[in-house]
Amino acid sequence: MATTFTGLFLSGSGLFLAHVGDSRGYLLRDGSLSRQTRDDSWVQHLVDSGLISPRDALTHPRRNIVTASFQGDPRDGDALTVTRLEPRAGDRWLLCSDGISDYLPHDVLNDVLSAHTAADTAANALVAMAIEAGTHDNVTAVVCDLVDGEVLDGRPLFAGAAADHFAEDVAIA
Repeated sequence: MATTFTGLFLSGSGLFLAHVGDSRGYLLRDGSLSRQTRDDSWVQHLVDSGLISPRDALTHPRRNIVTASFQGDPRDGDALTVTRLEPRAGDRWLLCSDGISDYLPHDVLNDVLSAHTAADTAANALVAMAIEAGTHDNVTAVVCDLVDGEVLDGRPLFAGAAADHFAEDVAIA
């Protein structure tokens, strides 16, 4: 068994994006959405090599072949990419499974993230749209807003496939 992972960690004044696999991390800053992760996949390798176009990658029959993941074997040396980023108040992050990114175009992601002021509403809208688009994969979206000087008390909200697995209480330390 193996899994993909994309996560954000705030430590001091730095924001760290950790990634392995074909889940994605996107940053919406000043109204512009940019992809912050690179897929660890066979098709991404084909795109990087110039053998197929990014457009062809969207429908390639081998687009779900993942070339790096957490496998849980300490001898295997799981390949995790960690990038330090500068957090900025007003940034909105989308972390999502390929059940969303493979079925909703970049401009749709941008429009939905820009249209909804509440993070949970944006996440739920993306999940619903991916399901409506006919996704055949897991569908999970996490939307996080960076707010200056504010620490939120409360419990995280889960949407999509994750909601079924994380319905129990999650402690916040």
